[in-house]
Amino acid sequence: MIYEYLVIAGYFLLILGIGFAFKSMAKNSTSDYFRGGGRMLWWMVGSTAFMAQFSAWTFTGAAGKAFSDGFAISLVFFANTFAYFCGWLYFSARFRQMRVDTPTEGIKRRFGSQNEQFFSWALIIFSMINAGVWLNALGVFSSAVFNADISLTIIATGLTVLFVSVLSGAWGVVASDFVQTLIVAIISIACAIVALVKVGGPVALVTDFPVDFVMGPDMNYGLLLVGTFVFFLAKQLITIMNLNDSFRFLNAKDTVNARKAALLAMILMGVGSIIWFIPPWASAILYPDAATAYPELGNKAGDAVYLVFTRNAMPLGTVGLLLAGLFAASMSSMDSALNKNAGIFVRSLYQPLLLKKQKQVSDKHLLNVSRLVSFISGIMVIAVALFFKSLKELSLFELMMNVSTMIQVPLLIPLIFGLFIKKTPQWAPWLTVAIGLTVSWLMMNVFTPEFFANWIGLEQALTRRESIDLNLMLIIIAHLVITAGFFCATSFFYNPEKDAHKAETERFFDDVETPVIADFEQDDYDRQQRNKLGVMVIIMSVGMLVMMLIPNPLWGRLMFLGCAVIMLIIGLLLKHSARKEITTATSSLSKKPCLE
Repeated sequence: MIYEYLVIAGYFLLILGIGFAFKSMAKNSTSDYFRGGGRMLWWMVGSTAFMAQFSAWTFTGAAGKAFSDGFAISLVFFANTFAYFCGWLYFSARFRQMRVDTPTEGIKRRFGSQNEQFFSWALIIFSMINAGVWLNALGVFSSAVFNADISLTIIATGLTVLFVSVLSGAWGVVASDFVQTLIVAIISIACAIVALVKVGGPVALVTDFPVDFVMGPDMNYGLLLVGTFVFFLAKQLITIMNLNDSFRFLNAKDTVNARKAALLAMILMGVGSIIWFIPPWASAILYPDAATAYPELGNKAGDAVYLVFTRNAMPLGTVGLLLAGLFAASMSSMDSALNKNAGIFVRSLYQPLLLKKQKQVSDKHLLNVSRLVSFISGIMVIAVALFFKSLKELSLFELMMNVSTMIQVPLLIPLIFGLFIKKTPQWAPWLTVAIGLTVSWLMMNVFTPEFFANWIGLEQALTRRESIDLNLMLIIIAHLVITAGFFCATSFFYNPEKDAHKAETERFFDDVETPVIADFEQDDYDRQQRNKLGVMVIIMSVGMLVMMLIPNPLWGRLMFLGCAVIMLIIGLLLKHSARKEITTATSSLSKKPCLE
């Protein structure tokens, strides 16, 4: 176990080092702090977009679902892939072209200041709830690894994330996301390869799975699985490509890099949708009792199957590396939430309040307030995670899905449909959210799956799994028909003569169709990104090389060697491209700048 502790300690030192390395790039202005001044390269932005949809829940709640139900869980992540495809095709470029520093500034440009205030408070509260779910998932897993107290794990992890977010803002957040993407990729691919070897290949994985690999157990109505997937495509599009989640692409240095970032996120998510779940699928064959290995976790015991596989099948030190990947996933989701919350509060709540009082403050003062808000948000997220720890009756999969469909979807429907429906009254967005939350309550308490099954006269009673899937599908359908339908219908009540925000709305839509081109100062930022991250990745490769000293079989040591070599090559390529950037910049000083 000492090796696992050492791996975790080394990972935390690396993350803290990233915070210090990028501190200087976030000290100039709030724009630098909130979105890196809009100067980040596509591979950094793509990594943070990918990691924003990836959390410890993937290795815990989702893995538990893969263990019990087979292929069905991949459909959720294929829906994420579809959303990023739409981002590459349409949304990412337009988000960057809003020319704002925070997502709520984009909401203000589209819907006006009243809606900016409403969504600022609503999004801050929701992001804390969501980050609390992610942090709770990490606590469940790590407590099983080290027999540590879940509460202590949640507090320690939350404080580390808080440090990086407060210290270096968006630069530290996105840089750590890039490094964490590498960690997640390495551990996932290594575990997947070993799992396939142990079960005898992909064909055996499918044919030897304890239940039907595609349909899973307790599924009498196959059409239900197809319907759930279809409506999940719409649901994930709404929850990923909206004005609130535009913050992922506001960091990009220009329109082209924003679209490339969405494409990278799409590829990573598409490949990961299969790679991540090969170990839990294999565990259902190799270790059929894995879901009962940690009875102290209660109803969440099945969420530790990834740990069972890693401890039984992988070389020593891999559990620490896996936990580092889980820390990476949860920390990337949480630090993005903290940084976004700081931007929303300062730009959309604090600064307008000062302007109303006719108080002028410096950008340095706003930067200090941003760090304070990040700190307070972090403390509150830790408190939320500790609360979710007490909900023993819900699995992590159910907890995540309930939060997402009941709260997130109605909150975000106006923020995606508002990009297409241009003529809406000022009251349309917030009233749509109110109606959407009412719809969620009705679908959970009145129009239940059992009510629907009786209404259409199903011959067989619904299993628990079918009831959960049908409930999610019905809620999504209700929001698409009623909530989204209401927002679209408000255009019939639009009166241009009474719309005081009409001119700004027109300017907003003109801007989102106008490409952003990086200015001549961008070259130095490109060089710094490549150079700093190149150094960090090389340090990571050295740490991976040191793991060869752990007393493992030869194949285990060779696995760590292969991972180290891959990371070293990536680090050296980044360093080389940084030096090449200097030469390119020197030869193009006379180039006429194209300003944003």
